[in-house]
Amino acid sequence: MDTKNIMIVGVGGQGSLLASKLLGHLLMGRGYDVKVSEVHGMSQRGGSVVTFVRYGEKVYSPVIDRGEADAIVSFELLEAARWLSYLKPEGRVVTNTQRIDPMPVITGAAEYPVGLVEKLESAGAKVDALDCLGLAEEAGSAKAVNLVLLGRLSHYFDFPIEAWQEAIEACVPAKFLELNRRAFELGRRTA
Repeated sequence: MDTKNIMIVGVGGQGSLLASKLLGHLLMGRGYDVKVSEVHGMSQRGGSVVTFVRYGEKVYSPVIDRGEADAIVSFELLEAARWLSYLKPEGRVVTNTQRIDPMPVITGAAEYPVGLVEKLESAGAKVDALDCLGLAEEAGSAKAVNLVLLGRLSHYFDFPIEAWQEAIEACVPAKFLELNRRAFELGRRTA
């Protein structure tokens, strides 16, 4: 099997670390060699954050180069656009439609780009955009966006739902388990 590459991108504090840990656990449980990079970026300060997840028969490096990502899982639309050059031609973007203004927009030095989903699609990406924040709030907490995104991502894997549930149980603290299960399910079944 060829090595597959997934980038998880977002803004610090959105839960990308748990998402990458859970995805890595899931893939190892399916028998793949998995490398998960450290979180890169200003995760403590609300800055851009990226994690690489690579899996296959044998993976030698956790780093994904430009044009190599099979999928980008994005917690925020502008982050999906920021990292688009890493996506393979015809790669998939699974993104939250939430908008988080970066500092230049907050200070008035720049404007938040409009029509980002259309721009991603016109660049050749297959885009699955979903209001993950709304679904996370429906599940019980805005902090569950990460599990909504993983629920959506699960559509593109040929793994049984039980494998995803086992990974959630292994990675999520018991007191948040039901909330995260609900968030995953909402992401999985929302059209």
